Amino acid sequence: MKNLSDYLGQNIKQKRIVITGGTTGIGKAIADLLVSLGARVLIFGRDDRDFKKAFDDIKKKFPKCELYGAPIDITNKEDIETIWGIIDNSLGGIDILINNAALGADGVTDSDSKEWQYILDTNVMGYLTFSYEAVSRMKVQKSGHIINIGSMSAETRKGTSTIYVATKAAIRGFSTSLRKEINPLGIKVSLIEPGAVMSDMQSDTKTQQRQKIKKMEMLEAEDVAMSVLFCLSQPQRCDIVTMQLRPHLQII
Repeated sequence: MKNLSDYLGQNIKQKRIVITGGTTGIGKAIADLLVSLGARVLIFGRDDRDFKKAFDDIKKKFPKCELYGAPIDITNKEDIETIWGIIDNSLGGIDILINNAALGADGVTDSDSKEWQYILDTNVMGYLTFSYEAVSRMKVQKSGHIINIGSMSAETRKGTSTIYVATKAAIRGFSTSLRKEINPLGIKVSLIEPGAVMSDMQSDTKTQQRQKIKKMEMLEAEDVAMSVLFCLSQPQRCDIVTMQLRPHLQII
C-alpha cells in the first residue's frame, strides 16, 4: 500500500475538474478539498454573490491555486455555452465532472408545473447536458470520471418532497445506465447518495441544522466531499459504483 496521503491525492493533482453548483454547500466543500490537493478547478452557480464569495474565499485560502468559473444558470443555453467556452479555453479541457447543482422541491400538491419544470431542468437536464458535453471530450482522451451527487431521497421517497424524489430517482437510473454506456470508452461513473446534509436546501435554520449535526442526525458538507475524494482516489482498475452515506442517527 502506498503512503495514504499519496494514495488519496494520486488522481487529483493537476486534474481539470468541473463542479456544477460549486459555490455553496456540498459543491463548495468539494471545491475546497480538491483545490487543496492541487487540482485545477472550475466552479459555477446561478447566484452572483454566492459565486463571488466562494471564488474569493478559495483564492484567499489557496492563493496559488488554479481556479476558474463564472456565475451562470445551468438551465440557460447561452450560459452553458459560456461555461464550456471557459472549460475548453481557460481550464484546457476536462478530466473529472462532478454533477452537483440541484434544487429542493416539494410535493405535487404544494407546487405547480411551472415550478416543476425549472426543478427538472436543473436537477435532471443539468446532469444530462453536462454529462453529454463531458463525455464528448473525455472519449477523445479515452479517460475521465463523472461523479453524480444524488440523494437517499431516491430510496426513502418521502411524500413531502415528491418532485425532488422524482429527480433523484432519475439520477440513480441515469447513473447506472450511463456507466454501462461509457465504461468501454475508459470513463468511470460513480453515484454518491447522501442523507440529510447541512445546506441552504434544508428547511431548518442554520442553528437547527448545527444542532442536528451534534446529535448525529445530519451530515456536514465536508463528509460528502471526503466521499468524492475516496471515489476519485481509486486506481483505474477499480470503480466505486454507488456510495450511500447517512448521518448515524438518521434512521433510513
